[in-house]
Amino acid sequence: MKQAKLYAHGAPHEVVRVDEVPEPDAPGPGRALVRVMACGINPADLLGFEGRYPGPSPLPAPCGIEGAGIVEAAGEGSGLETGDHVIILTRANWAEYVEESANALIRIPKTLNWRDAAQLKVNPPTAFRMLVDYKALKPGDWVIQNAANSAVGLHLIRFAKDMGVKTANIVRRADLIEPLKAHGADIVLVGGPDQAERLRAEIGDANVPLGIDAIGGAATRWMADCLSDGAELVNYGYLSGDPCQIEPSHLIVRGMTLTGFWLGSWLGPAPREEKHKLFDEMAAAFTSGKIVSPVEAEYGLDRIAEALRHAASGGRGGKILLTPNGPLA
Repeated sequence: MKQAKLYAHGAPHEVVRVDEVPEPDAPGPGRALVRVMACGINPADLLGFEGRYPGPSPLPAPCGIEGAGIVEAAGEGSGLETGDHVIILTRANWAEYVEESANALIRIPKTLNWRDAAQLKVNPPTAFRMLVDYKALKPGDWVIQNAANSAVGLHLIRFAKDMGVKTANIVRRADLIEPLKAHGADIVLVGGPDQAERLRAEIGDANVPLGIDAIGGAATRWMADCLSDGAELVNYGYLSGDPCQIEPSHLIVRGMTLTGFWLGSWLGPAPREEKHKLFDEMAAAFTSGKIVSPVEAEYGLDRIAEALRHAASGGRGGKILLTPNGPLA
């Protein structure tokens, strides 16, 4: 069968290749064999391939954070049945088949289409947990985020609106403003050192108790300038490649807190029932239309270099997916 492996750290399209490997054995007790239908390519995958984020090891190593598929065979005591749809919580999912412990498989509704299922594991729960885990947000509060046109950003806008919380959204280009407003964003600004002044000109002294930072570097400091005293600034990415910057006055005088979020740290110790509850809620959000995440292109494993180039390119209008067992219907 075909399986993607990371062979070195560098440009993703140069260091990941697809090998022919033996097909997995029939699953033993408590395990299952999954035919992988669709996988999302995330920034965390790309950063890991570049060596700038926790990634597969030791090399060469199977890779791919997200994967969703159909149970082909289930071992005794797995709690799964042939034909179940599942997402895979391990990080080696870019393959035609994955044989894994049932504890690493989460059953999902068969009504959830594969394009959404391929994106269920990472971005929706990241957006949701950052909104609910740090501040007790009240209707009318504001949350500010950068990289707002990302999949996480799109989900955060919709989840916040459902909570009655308003969103201020920072983007890199003016052409992103109107699409985000159409998606439900309350305010969209092009980022820069004066963004706090421009934001406050629109919202006055309204409470902004939470900031969500995907960029690091100076963007973290600019976001802190926008926040209310006592706010929490949550960093979950470093798209800039630079360390988070923040002024001592933000922390000492204004009582802010800078913290980091990594979904893996939540998923690892979470009880299995809590994981099921979270992903049931995320699947329901997709099927109800509360959240949406457009797909720009889909590639088979034989075109993985092309897929990774596309995923790393700027100005995309949606997620890039891999379809290990052929095109989706």
